[in-house]
Amino acid sequence: MDKAQILKIAQTLDDARLKGTSLSQFSSQFENFSRSDAYSIQEEGLKMRQSRGEKIIGLKMGLTSEGKRKQMNLDSPLYGVLTDKMEIKNAGIFHLKGSIHPKIEPEIAFYITKDLRGKLSREDVLNACEFIAPALEILDSRYEGFKYFSMEDVIADNSSSSHFIIGPKCTNFKTLDLMNLKMQMKVDGIVKTEGVSSDISGDPVISVLQLAELLALRDQFIPANTIVLAGAATLAINLEPNTIVSLEVENLETMSVTIKE
Repeated sequence: MDKAQILKIAQTLDDARLKGTSLSQFSSQFENFSRSDAYSIQEEGLKMRQSRGEKIIGLKMGLTSEGKRKQMNLDSPLYGVLTDKMEIKNAGIFHLKGSIHPKIEPEIAFYITKDLRGKLSREDVLNACEFIAPALEILDSRYEGFKYFSMEDVIADNSSSSHFIIGPKCTNFKTLDLMNLKMQMKVDGIVKTEGVSSDISGDPVISVLQLAELLALRDQFIPANTIVLAGAATLAINLEPNTIVSLEVENLETMSVTIKE
């Protein structure tokens, strides 16, 4: 795929995101659509957002749970980028207006304070981390429907990331069994999904390692002072107006977001 095609797709996705309109998948239009092309489109789209004043503050992993990969019929983890305009404060409000088919999923967030490059150890990640926190990620997609996308389509669309919420910080995380934290996501107090932190890549810390390795393939790295969403522990659920979505993670404080029209 040449540079002109990459820029055109990035612009089309950017316009659709701003207008809240859906598109046909690009993989059905281009035979030579590679994952490298998809990440290039993602990067060009982020440049467009930065030109309007958005600041990159984090990264997210996606498709880290077997259940989520089966839900989306996709085969491996991927990553996207988080900006300051995507963040909603804990206990804040998310308005559905402008969304196409928004969903939400429970995650664990890491705040990384040192550059992380290439192949690393679990200890490297923990030593570079200042705190962890429960997190909720709101997904949306510019594509018609929300099922059976190609990896390339998802990646190009910033891995379907729309907004995110970071819960209360936990700085004594090294005393916790990060692989076995029970997680429950509730809507208006009723449990909708539940899982264990090991559902995130077998260990959410491993998800951060995988992110560093994926970035290294593009000669990039996790920079210091970056929020990393490690990926979902359960399937995503549809968002409905006038509800409160909360997340309870064992040994961490509860967090929430209110959903409005």
